[in-house]
Amino acid sequence: MKIALDYDGTYTCDPKMWLMFIATCKQRNHEVKIVTMRYPHEITSMDRALLETNIDIIFTSRNAKKPFALSKGFNPDVWIDDMPEFLFNDAGY
Repeated sequence: MKIALDYDGTYTCDPKMWLMFIATCKQRNHEVKIVTMRYPHEITSMDRALLETNIDIIFTSRNAKKPFALSKGFNPDVWIDDMPEFLFNDAGY
């Protein structure tokens, strides 16, 4: 299974839980990627423990997540996101 996990407002609400989730998914041979509307340079303010997992992160630079992920060759089966409207809409600023 391919899983897209949002960062801000999802992962950030309970990082320890999501780290366990990511580890469990990897053990079960599922693919998890962070898909965030952040810009790539914003990686410096992201959770170090998450970065140490070597998880792939797709930075959409405020573009709609689903088409951006597809353009990068990632077509998730499951999206986990606190603001699903941004799967199809740009941030608008």
